Amino acid sequence: MNLKTTLINDGIELPEDFFYNVQKYKEHLFKWNKIHNLTGAKDEKTIDKFIYDAVFPISFLPEVKNLLDIGTGAGFPGMILAFALPQTNVTLVEPLTKRASFLQFIKADLNLENVTVVKKRVEDMEAKIYDLITSRAVTDTKMLLKLSENFRDENSKLLFYKGERVFDEVDGKIQYKVMQTKNRHYLLMGRDV
Repeated sequence: MNLKTTLINDGIELPEDFFYNVQKYKEHLFKWNKIHNLTGAKDEKTIDKFIYDAVFPISFLPEVKNLLDIGTGAGFPGMILAFALPQTNVTLVEPLTKRASFLQFIKADLNLENVTVVKKRVEDMEAKIYDLITSRAVTDTKMLLKLSENFRDENSKLLFYKGERVFDEVDGKIQYKVMQTKNRHYLLMGRDV
């Protein structure tokens, strides 16, 4: 089953241009990856899994005006979420030049007005409050909470893409829910989750 069919069968509602953007993104990623090694995922099946993984939270996330993705890498999950949430301003934070350049290229090529690429470490960014903060495969939950302190308030939500050890990383200080799928655990934190 292909990515589009799987997402549609799972009832994930996406904008009309989502699959066009994903296709263009994949074409560019494969070209850039040969030269710059942006991600360890080298084949379409793996990239499709990453895309599914990135966009699945659309099925349970509240509507948000802005989103900060810490350590976007080659675009997971931030760029994929930007395709899926055209009304949300998405800030992609990536300190590595080759990856930030790729993200900037995708933004320009697909004319994504809702995307801002920041080539910095999140610690070096000016404080600003976001409705949602996401991160995948950057560091443990405790460190992500520390890194995100200047970018959230009591109304902000945090969505961390985790593996099965997620339960070892949470305590009762912040309300949380863990959504489990076959390949991923999604840790959603914040008030009223």
